[in-house]
Amino acid sequence: MRNIILLGAPGSGKGTQSEYLVKQFGFTHLSTGNIIRDNIERKTPLGVLCQQYSEQGQLVPDDIMIQMVENHLQTITGDLIWDGFPRTIIQAEKLDQLLQKLHSKIDYTLYFEINEKKIIERIIGRLTCPTCGLTYHKTALPPKVQGVCDNDQTPLVQRKDDNEAKIKIRLAAYHNDTAPLVQYYLNKQVLTVIDADMEGHAVWDQIMAVLK
Repeated sequence: MRNIILLGAPGSGKGTQSEYLVKQFGFTHLSTGNIIRDNIERKTPLGVLCQQYSEQGQLVPDDIMIQMVENHLQTITGDLIWDGFPRTIIQAEKLDQLLQKLHSKIDYTLYFEINEKKIIERIIGRLTCPTCGLTYHKTALPPKVQGVCDNDQTPLVQRKDDNEAKIKIRLAAYHNDTAPLVQYYLNKQVLTVIDADMEGHAVWDQIMAVLK
């Protein structure tokens, strides 16, 4: 089992590249957001706790998050893409401990480095399918039929927080909490910088050079 972390600011292209990895190589895309929603929907004991934190406007504590991730790992096999987790050094350390317990480790951390102005342009133009989760861009990656998902013909939506003011708040939070992970994984010698400013296949080619 290989473990790949995709690390980068919101809008840096992690989601698009993870979709390619899933399609081309059968990676499992592990989203902690989906794990939380699944636990809440199934009303598991951890899901009930998550619901309470959510209703109070608080983040799910690391210990609960790690426990849910550990439970989820019992149900899947194969290579994993970690996207959106870990977000902090504490989470990274806990993930290392968890993987060690499972006789595994982080093999690659791909850091998507990108100009902040480009991030804002990308996110403002982003469209998402609420059914399958595929993402598009109004100009750079439009659907075949305007406003409709190629995959399941669901009308595409723009997230309410995909505006410049909200994006800048998210970027500030990212730099504060998540950017230190770059140094953490650099120290572990598992980090590769991906030039995410590039367009088309150039980003994918860089990822393939690492994973080949």
